[in-house]
Amino acid sequence: MTAQTQATLQLFGGIAGVLVLASAIGALLKWRIGGRPHAVIDNLNARVNAWWAMVAVIGLAFAFGKGGVIVLFYLVSFYGLREFMSLAYTRRGDHLAIAAAFYLALPLQYFLVWIEWYGLYSIFIPVYAFLVLPILSALGGDTLRFLERTAKVQWGLMVCVFCISHVPALLTLRIPGFEDRNLLLIAFLVIVVQGSDVLQYVWGKLFGRHTIAPALSPSKTWEGLVGGVASATLLGALLAWATPFTFWQAGLMALLICIMGFLGGLVMSAIKRDRGVKDWGTMIEGHGGMLDRLDSVIFAAPIYFHVLRYGWEP
Repeated sequence: MTAQTQATLQLFGGIAGVLVLASAIGALLKWRIGGRPHAVIDNLNARVNAWWAMVAVIGLAFAFGKGGVIVLFYLVSFYGLREFMSLAYTRRGDHLAIAAAFYLALPLQYFLVWIEWYGLYSIFIPVYAFLVLPILSALGGDTLRFLERTAKVQWGLMVCVFCISHVPALLTLRIPGFEDRNLLLIAFLVIVVQGSDVLQYVWGKLFGRHTIAPALSPSKTWEGLVGGVASATLLGALLAWATPFTFWQAGLMALLICIMGFLGGLVMSAIKRDRGVKDWGTMIEGHGGMLDRLDSVIFAAPIYFHVLRYGWEP
């Protein structure tokens, strides 16, 4: 058994243990109220059940290695982009640009990640797609709210494809002494960023009093932010054994991930409020849409990737 396989199994074993405990707590709480409907408890159980499904899907992708991870996040980007575009104002003249985003830019970005052509996948969407998409929209001949429509297609491609593609791109990094263990870099990112979301929710429910941006997200409080980020930072530091980082490096990396994850969630909440919706979709029971689970990953992934590529030394 390789070191990566052993560490991955240990991580997933720990996650399974936490989910078993959460399922047991949810079942106990439901039993204590006699099985009657209860908004908080029912929401908790729905979230736990959804987490079981998501962990299973991620575990299956990890079992197939690089190919499985790239296919998984390709699908994640596809469904995320579909949710984003479903809420964007578009017209018939944008159909060619939208088709190019879904069926040209998206698969080509992940193909470039697959062949590890960093020089191109790092600029393909921010430069080439950025220029080509408005050209395609302009060919449609419709100038009504043209800038707004074009910007929304560009934004959708950036957040749903470019940013998210940096998660599988972690597999392309070459870290001395950590060869063939890059799946653990993805596991670290996902555990920390999602752990931060959960812990911010828990701390906010227990001690939250002062909202950060009530117009954007009434549930986000300073108490939840500080408690959740601090807890998730400690969690990241404790996961140092599964990474190329020391205890303090892992803690600092986790802190950066948590901060960027929070800011990303805030930005994505602002977009939802602008569109007048609470969730991006209903794909995942208890979690909303695909983008509702990815809003923290969107900003954290590219920063984490580039800090590892350029700013971190063993």
